[in-house]
Amino acid sequence: MIGKRVWPWLLVLGCGLALSLSLIYADYRHFLEMPLSVPAQGLVLDIKPGTGISHLARQLHEQSAMSRPPLYLETYARLNGLASRLKAGEYALTADLTPLLLLDRIVAGRVIQYSLTVVEGWTFRQLRQALVAHPKLVQTLSGLSDTEVMARLNRPGDHPEGRFLPDTYHFPTGFTDEAFLQRALTAMDQRLAEIWNQRAPDVPLQNADQALILASIIEKETGVAAERAEIAGVFTRRLRQGMRLQTDPTVIYGLGEAFDGNLRRRDLETDTPYNTYTRSGLPPTPIALPGMAALEAAVNPAPGDTLYFVADGQGGHVFSRTLEEHNRAVRRYQLKKPSLPQVSPD
Repeated sequence: MIGKRVWPWLLVLGCGLALSLSLIYADYRHFLEMPLSVPAQGLVLDIKPGTGISHLARQLHEQSAMSRPPLYLETYARLNGLASRLKAGEYALTADLTPLLLLDRIVAGRVIQYSLTVVEGWTFRQLRQALVAHPKLVQTLSGLSDTEVMARLNRPGDHPEGRFLPDTYHFPTGFTDEAFLQRALTAMDQRLAEIWNQRAPDVPLQNADQALILASIIEKETGVAAERAEIAGVFTRRLRQGMRLQTDPTVIYGLGEAFDGNLRRRDLETDTPYNTYTRSGLPPTPIALPGMAALEAAVNPAPGDTLYFVADGQGGHVFSRTLEEHNRAVRRYQLKKPSLPQVSPD
């Protein structure tokens, strides 16, 4: 039987315990709503696959992002059924992030997204170089030829040039170069199919692949948006009339690494599968990655009667209906460029 003198001490002890628990609970509630201790520049939290809530809580505590005991975060996660729903990846910790918001972010898998922009007019070689240079892409295609890469992408026998849609792509850390190419390849397939279905009824192209080839030439011929459809018009009229396209970018592509930046008359006369001065029709493959605007221009060329164009020295072109007009334009504008680095269709 507890003595009368013991009761007061038990009462004091009980009150002290209740007060302590109340303070701990208040501290716990304050912790859940209090922003993490993150420097102004932020922190990156890297959660490895298989990481449990106990390890995560300790990791945050060790990174000084969480000053309260790790048990607080673990308790909340377990009580609310979140402990088993953590998703691996890199997460951005910002100064305004509370533990509750952090757990929501991790459970939702809102990982840091990195990006790579595939530039209109790039060749496949340039695209592969950009993939290798990106620090957050996992390299799985190193040492493989272009042919082997296309086989890995389930497109054996397809030439890779022009097959990947220029755009800005976002991805988490650990994303592979193969997955990146697959995404860009699928995007181009979808856009090309859509654009081909919207083609003008009289466009002189047999299939979507030919539209892709023509679009790549348009892409390399001009960076002026307003000119794309007009240049497409010149090329489609030449195709209808059986004239050779005589476009320098195809010649340059055919020269490959032998091209030193200066296009010479002998280059125009040297036959390759891509020399549209020596061969009629379209080249066998695209010569670069065309953007959406070039694709749309290829299947919906501007009407008109021009058959020639020459660079005007200001980034644009002068268009002509006849060879006589074109020769006058060549004399006028190419006199400004003695080295004649570009020879327009004639």
